[in-house]
Amino acid sequence: MKYYPIGTVVILKGGNRPIMIYGRQQLQSGSDLVWDYVACLYPEGNLSDDYNVFFQHEEVEKVLHMGYESELDEKMQEILNQTA
Repeated sequence: MKYYPIGTVVILKGGNRPIMIYGRQQLQSGSDLVWDYVACLYPEGNLSDDYNVFFQHEEVEKVLHMGYESELDEKMQEILNQTA
């Protein structure tokens, strides 16, 4: 799977607020669930753990802005796909 890069702003299916991805393959605190992404509200940013949005890749309805992609991100993509 090709993960969205950090900084990507999306709207989820059924959602009405933009959120910005700031982590991939994230373990939700207090559970055994691993999510494809964790995001924060946009444009507010990471306010606190209470506002974290965990979601899976297929839940993305629309990409509003793609985050920064680089050679480092490509290497991270390889690592993420090895552990997924």
